[in-house]
Amino acid sequence: MEEIVGGNKIMLNEAQDFMRLYYSETGKEEQELVARLKEIEEEINRDGTYVHTAEELNFGAKVAWRNSNKCIGRLFWQSLTVIDKRELHKEEDILKSLLDHIQYATNEGRIRPTISIFSPSDVRIWNHQLIRYAGYETEVGVIGDPDSLSFTKVCEELGWKGKGTKFDVLPLVIQVKDQPARFFDIPESYILEVSIRHPEMEWFQDLLLKWYAVPMISNMKLEIGGINYLAAPFNGWYMGTEIGARNLADDYRYNMLPKIAEKMGLNTKSNASLWKDRALVELNAAVLYSFKEDGVSIVDHHTAAHQFKKFEEIERDAGRDVSGNWTWLIPPMSPATTHIFHKPYNNEKLTPNYSYQPNPY
Repeated sequence: MEEIVGGNKIMLNEAQDFMRLYYSETGKEEQELVARLKEIEEEINRDGTYVHTAEELNFGAKVAWRNSNKCIGRLFWQSLTVIDKRELHKEEDILKSLLDHIQYATNEGRIRPTISIFSPSDVRIWNHQLIRYAGYETEVGVIGDPDSLSFTKVCEELGWKGKGTKFDVLPLVIQVKDQPARFFDIPESYILEVSIRHPEMEWFQDLLLKWYAVPMISNMKLEIGGINYLAAPFNGWYMGTEIGARNLADDYRYNMLPKIAEKMGLNTKSNASLWKDRALVELNAAVLYSFKEDGVSIVDHHTAAHQFKKFEEIERDAGRDVSGNWTWLIPPMSPATTHIFHKPYNNEKLTPNYSYQPNPY
C-alpha cells in the first residue's frame, strides 16, 4: 500500500482520532476498531476520502453538539435526532428533505432537536437559518431584519420578491455542486410563528411583534473525523433571551426597546433611569409568556444555566472536560445571576464540532 501523504494524511489522522473516540464510547471491540481503521486507510488511499457509516454519523453529530463551545443547551446532546440525507443530489429532493426537517423539528410546537446531514462538499444551503425574516432598505429606513439585508438582496437577484413587510419569511436557497443556486418558497403551513403579547400590558400586542418558533441554523459546517459536511442544518429550541434580548432588542436588529419604553412611560432621556433594562425585562417576559401560552418549547436563561450546570456535572463524572466560550455562554440579560458568569472556561475547540464557513455568495 502506498504511503498516505499531504491532505490525505491529515484526514487519516483525524479519522483515526474520531474512530478511537467512537469505538471507546460505544464499547466496541478493539479488533473491530483495527479492522475499521484499515478499511478507512485503504479508502482514503484510493479515493482521497472515506464514508461514515450511519452509526458513525449519528454519534459524530451528537458529539459535535456536546463539543459546541458557544451552546448553553448541551445537556440534551444525546436527544438529537440525526437524519442522514447524504444520498440526495437533486434540488427538489433536498427541498423536500428540508421541509420534512422543518415539520419534524417543529412538531406543532413541541420542538425536537434535529439535524439533517447532506452529501459532504457538494450541497450548500445559502440561508443563515432555514426560517428567517427578510430585510429591505427603503427611503424610510430598514423594514424587517437588518441582519438579512445582504441575503435578501441575493434572493431578489435570484428572482424572489417579498411582500415588503417586517416579517417576510425568506425562501430556501439551495445549490448542488457548481450548478446555479435556486430559491424555493416555504409553504406557510410549515412555518410556525408566535405573536408576542404581554401577560399584563395589553398594549403590547399592538406592537404587532412575532417570531418564528424554531431556530434552525443552516450555514455552519459539521466536521467529523476529517470529513466536512457543508450542509447540515440543525436546531434545538430557543432560549428566550435570543429573541427578547437580541433579535427584537438590539439596536442593529429590530430595535424595539425605545418604543416599548415609550409605551411604558419611562424616561428615555437619562440612562440612569434604567429605561433600557426595564423595557428589556418586559420584552423578555412577553416572549416567554407568548411561547408558553402557544405551547411552543422555549427556556428562560436561568433554567438554561441550571441545565448547563447539570451538563457540566455529568461531563465531569464521565471524565471529560467541558470546553466553553464564556462570552457566548453567559446570557445577554442578567448574566451575573447565573453560575456561568463567575467561572472561567477553557475555549479549546474539540472535534467533532460545528464551525462557521464562508458564505457561498
